[in-house]
Amino acid sequence: MTDADKVFAGSIPALYERFMVPMIFAPYAEAIAEKVAARHPATVLELAAGTGAVTRAMAERLPETAALTATDLNQPMIDLAMTLQETGNVLWRQADAMALPFADQSFDTAVCQFGVMFFPDKVASYREVRRVLKPRGAYLLAVWDRIENNEFVSVVSEVLSQRFADNPPQFMRRIPHGYHDLALIDGQLRAAGFSTVEAETLKLTGRSRSPLDAATGYCQANPLRNELEERAPGGLEAVTELVAEALEKHFGPGPIEGVLSAHVITARG
Repeated sequence: MTDADKVFAGSIPALYERFMVPMIFAPYAEAIAEKVAARHPATVLELAAGTGAVTRAMAERLPETAALTATDLNQPMIDLAMTLQETGNVLWRQADAMALPFADQSFDTAVCQFGVMFFPDKVASYREVRRVLKPRGAYLLAVWDRIENNEFVSVVSEVLSQRFADNPPQFMRRIPHGYHDLALIDGQLRAAGFSTVEAETLKLTGRSRSPLDAATGYCQANPLRNELEERAPGGLEAVTELVAEALEKHFGPGPIEGVLSAHVITARG
C-alpha cells in the first residue's frame, strides 16, 4: 500500500458521495444497519465511516438514546459527512483505526464497512477494536469479494488494463478487492483475540443512473484517480469517457445495474 492509496481529499469526497455511495455502498449500508439495529446497542463505534453512508443508515434505525461515534482517518471525508448527517446522536472523530483514542470496553458494537482493506496492519486494527469492545460486544465488518465477482469494477479493471497495457492501474485489485480471503480474515481476527467469527457472502445489486456516472465514480472518486493521472497527465476525462463507453457496451445506456458481492463478517470476543 502506498500513501496515495489512503488519501481521500480534494474533489474526491464530494464525487465519492455523489457517484460511489448510491451505486455500491448504499445497498450494503442498509444491510449492515439492519444487523446493527437487531443487536439493540447503546454505544456504537464506526471505523472508516467515509462520507457517512452507514452512519446515516444506522442513525435512522437506532433510538435517539443510542450513542454513535463515527470515525475516519481522512478529515475531508468527515467534514462532508457532518454536513449530511441530519438525525441521530452522532459524534464525529478523526481517528486512526490502528490506534483508537477510546478507553477499553467503551462500545457494545463496532462497525466497519469496506474500510479494513485500507488498514496497513489489519491484526493491529482488530486488536484495537477488541480492546474498545465490551466483553459481549460484536464487530461487524464488510469487505469486497474478489474483483471478478463484482460486475461494474470487473469491466472497469478490464478496460483500464487494456488502455494501460504496459503498466495497468492496480489500486482496485490491490486494495478494495485485495482482501477477500475468508480463511485469512478468520485467522487474523482470531489472532487479535476474537473467539467467534461468522461470515456470509452477500450479493446485492448495484445501480447507477448512467455509464458515465459509474465511470466518473470509479475513475475520479477514489485513489484510483491518482494512478490514472500519473499514467495519463491531463487525460483523466478522456480515460473516464473510455470507461463509460465500455460500461455502456456491457450494460446498456442506462440506468445500469450490476451484481455486487461482498463478505459480511461478525466477530465476537
